Amino acid sequence: MKKSILFLTVAAGLLLAVTTSRLLAVDTASKEVTITGNAVCAKCFLHEGDKCQTVIQTTVAGKAVNYYLTDNDVSKAFHKNICGNAGEKVTATGTITEKDGKEMLAVSKIEPVK
Repeated sequence: MKKSILFLTVAAGLLLAVTTSRLLAVDTASKEVTITGNAVCAKCFLHEGDKCQTVIQTTVAGKAVNYYLTDNDVSKAFHKNICGNAGEKVTATGTITEKDGKEMLAVSKIEPVK
């Protein structure tokens, strides 16, 4: 009987841990973050793909990270500032997701660093 109670307690604890970690992961993805880095064009500057897209290159915990901006009105309006040149240092605010192994940033605000 003691083994059964112990087993049920451990099983319930594991279920609680898994459920909590999934809820925290969903909450983190919907949280807005602000990043600062060099905005460049994926096609013209990085020579990736056949379509222009803004990428913000930055360093997180000593590691280089590229954030690919998702297509929305804010990212499209800003893209003309960096397409075809070496880029511009910017600060961007938005939500981060992952798609096909790439960090995607849905920006709500982006502006040059002064």
